[in-house]
Amino acid sequence: MKIDFVSDVACPWCAIGLGALERALEAIGPEIPVELHFQPFELNPTLAAGGADAAAYLKAKYGMSDEQLAQNRATLRERGAAVGFEFGDRLRVWNTFDAHRLLHWAGLQGAERQRALKHALLRAYHGEGRDIGDAAVLAEVAAGAGLDAAAAREVLASGQYADEVRAAEQVWQRAGIHAVPSVVIDDRHLIQGGQPAAVFEQALRQIAAGAVTA
Repeated sequence: MKIDFVSDVACPWCAIGLGALERALEAIGPEIPVELHFQPFELNPTLAAGGADAAAYLKAKYGMSDEQLAQNRATLRERGAAVGFEFGDRLRVWNTFDAHRLLHWAGLQGAERQRALKHALLRAYHGEGRDIGDAAVLAEVAAGAGLDAAAAREVLASGQYADEVRAAEQVWQRAGIHAVPSVVIDDRHLIQGGQPAAVFEQALRQIAAGAVTA
């Protein structure tokens, strides 16, 4: 089974959705062999260097009041804790395009390398409030995920994989993906949102059973 996890590092529900999906996969075990790939999506593609104040940006974008934003953040912390992800105090939002370039590069070195970097970037952004639009921060995060920091810096400085990331984004947009996380299974089945692990597990088992009997 091939699973494409379409998401943005800036998306908190993507952190929750990934944690829930991985718990579902753990529950299923080797019964259903899975290839997990991470695909790019940008929630805030026009953000300039330096980003923007998180509260002001989110309230303006989603029309939330202070109370609604506080409730949303409380819900995220609760749902994150349920899948082992700890949200910190993030004061700004940042552009994630370079993070997606690094994820593409990591994917060329293997699925597990890409997965490790995805987790590290989500922790850096949502857990530690770090600016992952900054090349030095990205290289440090890559090194922490077991990747070569010097090679990461070279990718970032060169602009490498920009065309590949943009092309991939367009593929998923043309496929009708306009919200994340979107979990696409075997190029045919779509599960959207940060669903609980039980929902992912049930859906994966049903899809796998259908593939066997089809």
